[in-house]
Amino acid sequence: MDNSRVEADARRLEKSLGQLPTPEAQPVFIVVSGLPGTGKSYLSRKLAERLSYPILESDSLRKQLFPAPTYSARESGILFRAIHRLIEELLDKGISLILDATNLTARYRERLYKIAETPGARLIIARTKAPPEIVRERLENRVEKGRNGEKSDADWEVYQKLAATEEKIRRQHFVVDTSKDITPAMEKILKEARR
Repeated sequence: MDNSRVEADARRLEKSLGQLPTPEAQPVFIVVSGLPGTGKSYLSRKLAERLSYPILESDSLRKQLFPAPTYSARESGILFRAIHRLIEELLDKGISLILDATNLTARYRERLYKIAETPGARLIIARTKAPPEIVRERLENRVEKGRNGEKSDADWEVYQKLAATEEKIRRQHFVVDTSKDITPAMEKILKEARR
């Protein structure tokens, strides 16, 4: 992959983030992981409201680079190379952030762990979950209501396909069941971020 393309894509994505927060000596990198419909974006927004960290939401960023996304492996490769570059640059500058992406396999998460280690960022991992019947209802409602501002195009079929690829997170992480009150789990994440 052409380095200048990755750099140009990272710049486009950065512009979409708007005003960035004040740099910190030790930035915090919150990785929100989970299957479609499990509440990743909801949790990310709630955390961002309290922390004022920018959210790098993969579905939204994909549409910055690909207005009519195909979700091909090539397209995802281009997107995530740009996202990873942007994360590296933001953390190097001391900017704390939240990454909202499925991050279902150990291989993809390992790349994020390495990125966090370089600038000595504090890595916090949160995995969202919800019972399949609730996820199905959420995804069907999303389609029926015309997405209602949702950035994700994932439906129940995509959920089922991805569920078969999900690998257990082996590092310490928070589990947030978004079918229940997320406040207790969210408070733990906030406490860790502010430590």
